[in-house]
Amino acid sequence: MNITVAGEKKEVADGLTVAALIEQENVETPQYVTVSINEEFIESGSFETHVLKEGDEVEFLYFMGGGR
Repeated sequence: MNITVAGEKKEVADGLTVAALIEQENVETPQYVTVSINEEFIESGSFETHVLKEGDEVEFLYFMGGGR
C-alpha cells in the first residue's frame, strides 16, 4: 500500500502498525516521538495496534522545551 511519511510517498506492507513504521524508518529517540496521522495525533499507547491504511499521511514530531 502507499502512504506518505514526512512528505515522502512510500510503499509499505499492508497491515503495518505505527510501531513497525517507527522501527522501519529508524526514528531517532522513538520513546519521545509524537505521531500524527492525517493531522490527528495518535496516542503512544496505541502505536503497537494502530494499523496504517492506504493513503495515510504520517508525520513524526518532537516537542522541545526550553527557553529563558
